[in-house]
Amino acid sequence: MIRQFRCEDENGWRSLWTQYLACDGSVLDGAIHDGTWTRLLEGKLMHGSLALAGSEAVGLVHYLFHPSTWSLNDTCYLQDLFVTPEMRGRGIGRALIAHVCAEASAAGLSRVYWQTQADNQTAIALYETVAERSGYIQFRSQIG
Repeated sequence: MIRQFRCEDENGWRSLWTQYLACDGSVLDGAIHDGTWTRLLEGKLMHGSLALAGSEAVGLVHYLFHPSTWSLNDTCYLQDLFVTPEMRGRGIGRALIAHVCAEASAAGLSRVYWQTQADNQTAIALYETVAERSGYIQFRSQIG
């Protein structure tokens, strides 16, 4: 089952979020965890959902709706997607992506897009079955 975050999901979310960050060696200040959870619960700019196996949180997705210069309709950026290693290969990642696409469609958005690390072959194998590569390469400049 996939559903929007609820207040009582905080511990499950924090466990999944920490595991997700550890996948690429990221460590964030506790204030960022707290602020992210607050914004996700507000559901104004950031949205999030859990994948549940029974009552256990086994996957998460975070996404943002935003205006686009390429369309009159808003666009959805799927920012974070994670499924626990022991639950991978069961269609949970695919279901989380479909959930975001359904939410975006219901909101009248024109597209959903995301990125992954170039060496994440497991994710790329899934993504190539549900979307097309954009052909763009991401660059970023850290400020502040």
